Amino acid sequence: MKSSTKPSNSAEQGPTRRPKLSDRITTGLRQGFLSGQIEIGQKLPTETQLAENFDVSRTVVREAIASLVADGLVETRQGAGIFVLRHQLSAEPQPIKTKDTSHNISHALNVLEVRIALEMESAALAATRRSASQEAQIQERFFEFEHLLKLGQPTGAADFAFHRAIAEATNNAFYVEVLDSLGSRTIPCDVTSPYATEDVLSVAYQTGLQREHLAILNAISASDAPAARDAMRAHLSASQERYRQRLFERRTRYLSDHEA
Repeated sequence: MKSSTKPSNSAEQGPTRRPKLSDRITTGLRQGFLSGQIEIGQKLPTETQLAENFDVSRTVVREAIASLVADGLVETRQGAGIFVLRHQLSAEPQPIKTKDTSHNISHALNVLEVRIALEMESAALAATRRSASQEAQIQERFFEFEHLLKLGQPTGAADFAFHRAIAEATNNAFYVEVLDSLGSRTIPCDVTSPYATEDVLSVAYQTGLQREHLAILNAISASDAPAARDAMRAHLSASQERYRQRLFERRTRYLSDHEA
C-alpha cells in the first residue's frame, strides 16, 4: 500500500506577511476618524508631524496617505495640506463621478446651483430641528473660520465644516451624505482653487462671507426657518454672483489687453 504525504498547512500557506509600516498609520488614522477624534473637514498634521508621531520616515507617511487618498477618505491640497473628506467607506457615499472640470468657473456655478436647492431647506430644517449641541457645533465652526481668517490661513475646510454642521442639524442623514459626496467641490473657491485671486483671498472678501454666515447662524439660533432659508439663499446666490463677476472681469481684461 503506497503511503501518501500531504504538505503541512504551514507549507501551504507560506511565510506570514509582516504588516507594512504604512498599514499601522492608516489603521491609526482610520480609528481616529471613526472615534470622532478627527472630524470631517479637519486638516491632518503635516507629514513631518505624522512621521514623528508614528516614529516612521516621511516616505512611509506618504505611502499611508496615498492609500487613504485612494480610498477617498482624505485629499491633499497643494500648498494647504491634507484634509479629511469622510470617515469610512461603508457608511459614506463615494464621490460623485464627473468629468474633471475643476479648472472651470462653470463647474463652480453648477455646484452652487445644487447647493442652493439643497442647503436652503437644510438651513430651514436646522432652525427647527437642531439640538443644543448641534447649535453649539454650528457656532464653533463659525468661529473656527474666524480664527483661521485672523491667522491668514486657508478657510475652505472651516467653511465646509460650517455648512456640514448645518446639514447635520437637520437630523436627516441624506443632507449630510449629499454634501459629503461633493467633498472639496462644496467650497470650490479657496487658497488652492484655480479661481483664487488676491481679491478672493483678501480679508475684506472673506469677512463678507462671515457676515453672510452670521446671518444664517442667527436665524438658526432664533428658530426662524424662513429667515434661515432666506439667509442661505442670499449667501449662496451672492457666491454665484461673485463667480459671474470674475468671468466678466476676465473678459474685460482680455478686451483691454487686445485693444488695437
